[in-house]
Amino acid sequence: MLKYLVILLDDTSTAYCHYEAEIRTPRLLALEDLAKAITFGMKENLRIQFVYPNYSIPREYVELINSIDHTNIKPVCLADADDIAVGKLSDFSQVQSANVVLRTSIPELLSGIEQITNIVFDIERVNLVITDIASMSDSDTCSYREFLKELVGSILQRCKAGERMPQLNILTDRLMLTAMNNCNAGEETIIVAPDGKFYVCPAFYYGGKSNCGSVSDGISIKNPQLYKLDYAPICRKCDAWHCHRCVWLNNVKTLEVNTPGHIQCVISHLERNASRELLAGLRGIGEFLPGTEIPEISYLDPFEKL
Repeated sequence: MLKYLVILLDDTSTAYCHYEAEIRTPRLLALEDLAKAITFGMKENLRIQFVYPNYSIPREYVELINSIDHTNIKPVCLADADDIAVGKLSDFSQVQSANVVLRTSIPELLSGIEQITNIVFDIERVNLVITDIASMSDSDTCSYREFLKELVGSILQRCKAGERMPQLNILTDRLMLTAMNNCNAGEETIIVAPDGKFYVCPAFYYGGKSNCGSVSDGISIKNPQLYKLDYAPICRKCDAWHCHRCVWLNNVKTLEVNTPGHIQCVISHLERNASRELLAGLRGIGEFLPGTEIPEISYLDPFEKL
């Protein structure tokens, strides 16, 4: 059942997940199509999110957008306090938003541990997205394990000194979840691209995949069951509940939208295990989430368990 409608306002709208927005020439979604998309979202009672380019859009667009409840996803340079701000490490010297998406590659991640720790404590909510996960190797996952270990140590040190518990998707989300809480593109989330068509997610649009309808004709997703957790034999038994379960990455790595690749699973389970270490460390400081447990496991890829 759909819950979210994401509207890309321009071909150069900021990328906010693993994909890259490869189109560099600005092209706004037609105002008429924007109105149709908003009407669709209202009729379906969806939560609407607008994704902005790095320039100020025309006044008539702003007025139409502000006529309904919504969330803005903007580049750091344009984001206000109530917006979700998207950027890379070098963009976060001055951030007004309390909710940010930090997009970074593995090399940037490994060299920026101190800066990342500061961002996590300075900003209320941080969603870290690895942009080169599709090309990661097993050696990269070893480096990522060490990064997580160091990050957990830094968080525990600062929490022990009296600082607040931060919110970081890759570490703290798993502490609060009791079931899968994924992106759910194609099942709970659908996007409208600047061509006025529906797509499963922005990556499908920028990657040249087929659309699944239009704002004029409605949505038609082929084999919609494949986007549901019940039809994902590996994921439905997994307890890395914070995992994005990215259908685009699934398709890139395995040619199936409901089956993740090896590296995706390893990354998510490294994060899961780091969350377990964080939980144990926080309980060494004081009482924390009584009743919550993350069991120890002997694998990083669920295929090994099967």
